[in-house]
Amino acid sequence: MRKVFLVFFASLILAGCSVLQTVQNVSRLKYRIDSATDYRVAGIFLADKKNIRDFSSIEMLKLTAGLAKGTLPLTFLLNVEAKNPNDGSGGYPRTDLTLTSFPWRLLLNDKETVKGNINEPVFVPGKGEAVLIPIRIEFDIAKSFKDKSIDDILMLLLQIGDVKNSTSNLKLLARPVVGTPFGNLAYPDEITIVDKSFN
Repeated sequence: MRKVFLVFFASLILAGCSVLQTVQNVSRLKYRIDSATDYRVAGIFLADKKNIRDFSSIEMLKLTAGLAKGTLPLTFLLNVEAKNPNDGSGGYPRTDLTLTSFPWRLLLNDKETVKGNINEPVFVPGKGEAVLIPIRIEFDIAKSFKDKSIDDILMLLLQIGDVKNSTSNLKLLARPVVGTPFGNLAYPDEITIVDKSFN
């Protein structure tokens, strides 16, 4: 009986260590904004626009009419990189992880615009390499920035959508949920994802 108890107790300790190790491995996942592409406002492609003069008269008429109606739908593809450093080096065992859920909120110039989640799980292998999480963004920029004029909105669109492809004014607040052998593990708080470096 004593031997059975010792075996059971040892199993609990091993299980506890495995859970703790899994939590540590999950906490080592890193994220950053890689890029944002295919910007379109009211169906107008923005990648070839460097300044307001690059909008044709027909496009300006369409944008002005949309703003007068209070609606200018903006769409683009936001690519988030997830990096799993658990490749078996540095004293950590190799651990493949899966993002089962990724609830997020997008901030543009520190103003919340839209929120959502991934459509399907994303596998992040323990290779030390980054995996792209494509997130389709759709929101009405006229409704999000009601106090802005057409010139202000155009300048904002040029800042985020031109050929420079800058994402410096974008932030993603996310609370990832990671699948583990012990069940789904949700982050305790939101994390802030930006384009400068992995965090």
